[in-house]
Amino acid sequence: MRNFKVIMAYDGSRYHGFQRQSNSLAVQQVVEDALKKLLKEKVTIFGCSRTDTGVHAREFVFNFFSESTITPRGIVYGANDLLPDDISFFSCVEVDELFNARYNCIGKEYEYIIHNSEIKNPFYYKKACKHWFEIDAELLNEQSKDFIGTYDFKSFCSTDCDKDITVRTIHDFSVSREGDIVKFKVSGDGFLYNMVRIMIGTLLYINDGKIDRDSIKEIIKKMDRRKAGKTVVPDGLYLNKVFY
Repeated sequence: MRNFKVIMAYDGSRYHGFQRQSNSLAVQQVVEDALKKLLKEKVTIFGCSRTDTGVHAREFVFNFFSESTITPRGIVYGANDLLPDDISFFSCVEVDELFNARYNCIGKEYEYIIHNSEIKNPFYYKKACKHWFEIDAELLNEQSKDFIGTYDFKSFCSTDCDKDITVRTIHDFSVSREGDIVKFKVSGDGFLYNMVRIMIGTLLYINDGKIDRDSIKEIIKKMDRRKAGKTVVPDGLYLNKVFY
């Protein structure tokens, strides 16, 4: 049995996240169906993350096992012929049978994009969050540094989070502006359910004066979801990089 590691990207706009579901379309289902047609065998893929509904991925890693004699190049080109235009394989390599895309992952980087303008732009539809109020990127870049470190991030995860341990390490967090686009980039060893979207929602509350400046560390200490900001929409969230 051969183990293949694949890097792909997808536009998550029309999918209910990565993980296969019984009552809605997910990325996993589409990819497995394409590989089944290509390899003429049932395939189960093991993803590096469970992205939410509407979330995009510029780099998503998964692995799968197959008895086929196909080459890694054949998997990339063959699958891309079968996949819809909003999903694409970038690369494939054969790896050790013990490799698992989820459990061998040591970190991820996410980027969140906000279109900060009073005028809507159709090219950012479902690709960026819309925020009318002027964003002070320099202020939020400064405030975001208070997330860096190892903390219990219970205040920054959904009440639906099923993790018993909510301690995570954030390696870096930055906020920058390019014209009317504001980019939030955060990397860490792992993220809780809705964690990135709540952290960014909290920064936006600080920007809009709904939460005091320099309050992030105190919110972390409270371990109370009600103290943090809103959960921003998934449209602007991208899984940017996966580290092994």
